[in-house]
Order: sequence, then structure tokens, then C-alpha cells
Amino acid sequence: MAKGKDIRVIVILECTGCDKKSVNKESTGISRYITKKNRQNTPSRLELRKFCPRCCKHTIHAEIKK
Repeated sequence: MAKGKDIRVIVILECTGCDKKSVNKESTGISRYITKKNRQNTPSRLELRKFCPRCCKHTIHAEIKK
């Protein structure tokens, strides 16, 4: 039987450095990653350190709402 809420959900991680300061005026996008997380193990918002091609360095990517 299928349950109403899935344990593993798809989340979007967005760079926290790009939205605070505009690195390059000609770039319009923000660095985003798509991943899955387990709701039971991590009920809070997910934050991972990933490479941002806009900033050209490793920054913290935080979970955003869909």
C-alpha cells in the first residue's frame, strides 16, 4: 500500500553566495543543485557545501521551497 507522504523527497539547493551579491552582472542565473533527502533522518532544512560555477568557489547551498 502506498502512503500519502514519501520518506525520500526531491529538494533544490541554491547557492547562498550568489543571491546576496551579484558576482557577474551579465550572468542572470543562480547556481542550483537537485538532490534527494530522507525526511526521517533530516527533518530540518538541508545545507551542503557545493561548487558554484558563478562564484568559482565552494559555497554553502541551502534548501529552498519548491
